[in-house]
Amino acid sequence: MFALFISIVVFASVSMLVLALSRPRFSAIEARIASLRAQVSAGQVSELALPFEERVLAPMVQGFGRALSNFLPATFLAGIQKSLTTAGLEMAAITFVTFWAICIGLFSSVGLLAIVVLGGFSAQGMLGLIVLGGIGFLIPWMWLKSVVRSRQRIMVKALPDALDLVTTCVEAGLGLDAALSRVAEQMKGPLATELSQTLSEMSMGRLRREALSDLGARTQVQELISFVNAVIQAEQLGVSIAQVLKVQSDQMRTRRRQKAEQLAHEAAIKMIFPLVLFIFPAFMVVILGPAVINISQQMMK
Repeated sequence: MFALFISIVVFASVSMLVLALSRPRFSAIEARIASLRAQVSAGQVSELALPFEERVLAPMVQGFGRALSNFLPATFLAGIQKSLTTAGLEMAAITFVTFWAICIGLFSSVGLLAIVVLGGFSAQGMLGLIVLGGIGFLIPWMWLKSVVRSRQRIMVKALPDALDLVTTCVEAGLGLDAALSRVAEQMKGPLATELSQTLSEMSMGRLRREALSDLGARTQVQELISFVNAVIQAEQLGVSIAQVLKVQSDQMRTRRRQKAEQLAHEAAIKMIFPLVLFIFPAFMVVILGPAVINISQQMMK
């Protein structure tokens, strides 16, 4: 009985030893390679599941933009990126350059098609082609500048109220950072977005003067740049922030009132052109029309 038990134990031990030796062993490197292969295969499946425009068209457009940007100066691309940042657009300079080239090509293609349809090349056709190419060249820049101006106008309009709220919070005992955070929470729009970004930079360890200077450079709003410079100077000289904020708020409202008065004075001059071009001719037709008809009837008798 004991010999049978010993035989069973020996047989089981030998069997487990054989199975252990025959089982393939994977090292840590092989296991890592296998996991990477699984991830690559999963990524390939997910890429194939993407739409056609994201899988094919987007890489083609990006490649075209990168190839075109190689022929443009770095300062030119940096200026475009700065304008896009001022406009609040999350767009790379390469993307804008691609859009710019597509507009030029589209309008030039329309001009070439019109020349071919209308009967061949001529001086008038070439002039029209140049005009259409110029329109395609100017449209992206005009659109970008209009977005920048619109965003800056909204920020200038919201800045006095924001400064009043910051002044009230500081006088109530809050620090400047906490006051700016309250303004970013209470207000909406591009100014609140820029303040939130500045506060995020300061919370990550950036110096306040650097973050505020970047805020002014990023928005390119003269009133906001003046406010930032006043706050930085007050912080360096040890002047009361509350007093500086109160003075800046009063100056901001004075500037806005002066700007409104300036626009009101310019309105009379700007109204001359539509009056001369559209309203006066209609008055002349209404007033002199019956007289001209009567005179023509009398002359025909």
